[in-house]
Amino acid sequence: MVALLVLCCASVVAGAAIQQRDPVPAGYVAAPYYPAPHGGWTADWSESYRKASALVSNMTLAEKTNLTAGTGIFMGRCVGNSGSALRVGIPQLCLQDGPLGVRNTDHNTAFPAGITAGATWDKDQLYRRGVAIGEEFRGKGINVHLGPSVGPLGRKPRGGRNWEGFGSDPVLQAFGGLLSIEGIQSTGVIATLKHLIANEQEQYRMYNIIKPGISSNVDDRTLHELYLWPFAEGVRSGVGSIMIGYNAVNGSACSQNSYLMNGILKDELGFQGFVMSDWLAQISGVASALAGLDMSMPGDRHDVPLVFGTSYWMYEYTRSVLNGSIPVDRLNDATTRILAAYFKMGQDQDYPRPNFDANTQDAVGPLYPAALFSPEGVVNEFVDVQADHAVIAREVARDAITLLKNEDDLLPLTSSASLKIFGTDAEKNPDGINSCADQGCNKGTLGMGWGSGSARYPYLNSPIDGLKDRSANYQFFNTDSFPSNSNPSPNDTAIVFVTADSGENYITVEGNPGDRTSSGLNLWHNGDRLIRDVAAKYANVVVVVHTVGPILMEEWHDLPSVKAVLFAHLPGQEAGDSLMQVLFGDVSPSGHLPYTLPKSEDDYPDSVGLRGYQIGQPQDTFTEGLYIDYKHFNKANITPRYAFGHGLSYTTFSFSDATIVAVTPLTATPPTRPAKGETPTYSTAIPPASEAYWPENFDRIWRYLYSFLEKDEADAAAEIGSSTAEYPYPEGYSNVQKPGPPAGGAQGGNPALFETAFDVTVTVTNTGSRAGKAVAQLYVQFPSESTVDTPIIQLRDFEKTSTLEAGASQTLKLRVTRKDLSIWDVVAQNWVIPVVDGDYGIWVGGASDNLHLRCGTATSSCAGDQTSPV
Repeated sequence: MVALLVLCCASVVAGAAIQQRDPVPAGYVAAPYYPAPHGGWTADWSESYRKASALVSNMTLAEKTNLTAGTGIFMGRCVGNSGSALRVGIPQLCLQDGPLGVRNTDHNTAFPAGITAGATWDKDQLYRRGVAIGEEFRGKGINVHLGPSVGPLGRKPRGGRNWEGFGSDPVLQAFGGLLSIEGIQSTGVIATLKHLIANEQEQYRMYNIIKPGISSNVDDRTLHELYLWPFAEGVRSGVGSIMIGYNAVNGSACSQNSYLMNGILKDELGFQGFVMSDWLAQISGVASALAGLDMSMPGDRHDVPLVFGTSYWMYEYTRSVLNGSIPVDRLNDATTRILAAYFKMGQDQDYPRPNFDANTQDAVGPLYPAALFSPEGVVNEFVDVQADHAVIAREVARDAITLLKNEDDLLPLTSSASLKIFGTDAEKNPDGINSCADQGCNKGTLGMGWGSGSARYPYLNSPIDGLKDRSANYQFFNTDSFPSNSNPSPNDTAIVFVTADSGENYITVEGNPGDRTSSGLNLWHNGDRLIRDVAAKYANVVVVVHTVGPILMEEWHDLPSVKAVLFAHLPGQEAGDSLMQVLFGDVSPSGHLPYTLPKSEDDYPDSVGLRGYQIGQPQDTFTEGLYIDYKHFNKANITPRYAFGHGLSYTTFSFSDATIVAVTPLTATPPTRPAKGETPTYSTAIPPASEAYWPENFDRIWRYLYSFLEKDEADAAAEIGSSTAEYPYPEGYSNVQKPGPPAGGAQGGNPALFETAFDVTVTVTNTGSRAGKAVAQLYVQFPSESTVDTPIIQLRDFEKTSTLEAGASQTLKLRVTRKDLSIWDVVAQNWVIPVVDGDYGIWVGGASDNLHLRCGTATSSCAGDQTSPV
């Protein structure tokens, strides 16, 4: 297919410059898809669209464009502040980071990061964490929560922001995202699923005046079966907003990629909410609107110094509608989508206004900090939104702790154990727990990565605090070098605290610009050496790792004295007590790895390495296809240090008495999709220029972005709009609404895809001597007669038991959907079951490499003691 030509960055008054995209490898195509589908055609959004359309029908042109963009960076209390339409009762919307808690405020909870929540493999905790986060955002008066994150997926082990998501598998990531969305939106806050899509590294992600952002080149099947999977589930859960990424996909910037926004997201997945840009990710005006972008954040242009307060939208959007370059129905749909999400969450009913300021911790300050002259007022009211959220934060941090190794049953510790503690990670940053902006340093206990996904700590319960609270018998050496005065004793147990950090690339920490470039997958602060040195002097060593993702352990893992290894991931504010509950055996560890731990970086395919500098647009081609993380290791027959899903307990479990029951008869393709319902209708006539004029006696704030035009500008634009001049629309442009692709039909896609094909039950029994929780992981193996290349096993569901006492059992229910047994057919552009009558293996067990219970879909029978497929 011929590469698209895109409209880039030009004023619509002078006409748009057409620029040839940088070439991408053959076969990677961002096909044109127009027009932007209208929202409102699913029954579950019909009432909110009815309310929204009634309002939009009564709004002026300038009021509509005012809602589609931010008022400028640092031009309000929140990280993003939309315009308002006060005449019809719509206030500014407050948009605020981040996925693990309210960023840059006070009296909030610093929850465990997404990767930590994913390591719990606990659906109930994922949901309750989402509810607690939503309550805090609502309590601060935030309309739109900029989370959860399911992109990056974790394709690159060194990727800087993998820790914001839930793990390196699309199903684990999907459950983390959708349960968080359901929890957040249950409180009336609009959740934002991000970043669409294939945004897998930090370096070179952003467009600037010198260089385009990196192009993630992804084939259609891989896009659907891996990277889009969690977005589809998030849309199915009713998410109100989706944020596009900075990067390009197949050569076309996400912010103006019509195939992604119009074709996949709004048509195939039936997304009913609004699409926003990442901050300064928008690179064009008309092109991004036509391609399906609904809201520009924070409103400014990326290619002009921010001090000038210029925008691709706001007044330019108003001009573009008047001069006919953007159809009126595109603006109407964008505005309706924003308001529909607002009404869907009930934000028209006594929703609080912002009571904090992300720009300062002072009570009084400028209302518009980036303005040359700004009025001042009360900007922080210091509202405490923590409630009892420390409880769920502590539970998640505790139940995520993953015991990888426990030789000689060294753990749990006795209350009288003689402990020697090593490593600065055991205690708080001596400069202050919030001394580094956006946590942009690695000093003291590592509770989260850095960047916009961070939050301020209200307090930090460090491991040393946890030991103090227990009156433990310990001596602490607050250094990352082995001290000469530790005086080892045969009765001592040494605990070594080590870290690996990463974050967003506007901050560089110890030579790592977001991604782990200089550190690689090694421990920071000479952690490997510290462990080796301690292990040389002490007979019993426990290693506790706070990490953003995979690390290398080969230098010390097999040392005889390294008896136990725990991954505490990124625990947030409750790092200490949550760890103590596991170390001292109050609870058995129940976390499982949300990614694979390699023995060497060479174990990964070269294609998942970080892309360095390239002339022109950097190209990142996903040649590994479906084979990332455990799927790659299994295909390449590489034994990792620890497999995806691995996690030990202080007790043991058995999986038995499984059943499988067919629920929905299967066909090669799903039943025909439902037709779209009715959508709001509006006049398509260009509105009068007077709707764009500046109001009389309007008090303007310098650098604030407004949607109004001077009278002569508005009149001039309207004159063009009434002429016969034809705007140079992009290749493939049309303004005729489509019925939608066969794979669509509801939020998330064709609803038949999510029908349960098979119900599976399994009895989990605690066969050990201590209480504990187990996770049943369900993987699908495609039939041997299938000619379609698929990974050996793929995670499709999981469930966690309640706490089981010794000898107790619990029956867990899992399910396999039609989509779980399907592949994406790039020719049919639909989900297809390749062997309808084949015997799909449904494997259940405690880790991806510990599967010994198999159910067959053809025989409707299950058997234990089977040879694990990997």
